[in-house]
Amino acid sequence: MAAALALARRSLGCAWPNPSVGCVLVKEGVVVGRGWTQPGGRPHAETEALARAGAAARGATAYVSLEPCAHWGVTPPCTGALLAAGIARAVIAVEDPDPRVSGRGIGQLRDAGVRVDVGLFAAEAVDLNQGFFLRIGAGRPLVTLKTATTLDGRIATAAGASRWITGPSARAAGHRLRALHDAVAVGSGTARADDPALTCRLPGLADRKSIRVVLDSILGLNPGSQLVRTAREHPTWAITVAGAAPARRAALEQAGVNVIEAGPAGGRVDLRAALQALGARGLTRVLVEGGGRLASALLAADLVDRLAWFRAPLVIGGDGTPAAAAFGVAALAEAPRFQRVETRTLGPDVLELYRRGP
Repeated sequence: MAAALALARRSLGCAWPNPSVGCVLVKEGVVVGRGWTQPGGRPHAETEALARAGAAARGATAYVSLEPCAHWGVTPPCTGALLAAGIARAVIAVEDPDPRVSGRGIGQLRDAGVRVDVGLFAAEAVDLNQGFFLRIGAGRPLVTLKTATTLDGRIATAAGASRWITGPSARAAGHRLRALHDAVAVGSGTARADDPALTCRLPGLADRKSIRVVLDSILGLNPGSQLVRTAREHPTWAITVAGAAPARRAALEQAGVNVIEAGPAGGRVDLRAALQALGARGLTRVLVEGGGRLASALLAADLVDRLAWFRAPLVIGGDGTPAAAAFGVAALAEAPRFQRVETRTLGPDVLELYRRGP
């Protein structure tokens, strides 16, 4: 099952709207087939593993990181493929929360005489596909807030200088994070000030084209920006409010930007509505890269599930720009809490990974 989970991680960031699943087929102690969810969510992991195993799948045990699907969609149900291949046993990490599946896949296998065991590495499987579970259960994707700061939590000097606070190894790790998420989001201020490309530019991962999202209440995104100029090559979505700037909207749409409304006319983007809109379009994992105002708004709304905090060994001082703007925490009990799950050393810098605290 550990191998199945490792295979599943290969498709994080490119399997949406489907979950990232891994499957390992074992017969008489030998691995006869391996598979993982392919880009766009299909083919599924089970059919990939069965295709590699061929006739050797008969009598094998299938280790699957998520319950096999039991319904017809774009592809036939994986339960049918497993039964047709003649597997003898299925070891499943966790039940699929999708109501079209949820227990039906397990039931179909058992009804056909296949021994089914459920729960091996369940916590790890849920953690890996937390974004998919959130989209099914809460209608929104998992949100990872990424920031790169000094030791005193600053993302820029008082003059606005921020390139580069962290070194090459940390920046490469940031690009890797982009590849592992379905979308990369920034606020309109960051889009205007930094003119980011928001692409993954690591060797071997150039094909990972995460959706680029800008939260922009007034649709002030510059038509000459990298995001707009490359919108037809790299999908770009602008989230705004109802009826915002019709002429600017038309220009952005003409350039290939997908404009989504999530907020009342004349107001600001409703973050919960924005995430619901992203979830409705199939996104399961969103990496938010800033800036401080967007970070504080998400934290205040309790919409941050994970933190990826890059920390560089320098100090800017109190006149620098903070990683999160003020959002009204008066007592420590009101502060969002996170649990550190991993620390990585990246050259002179450190990456700390957190998840939502208890």
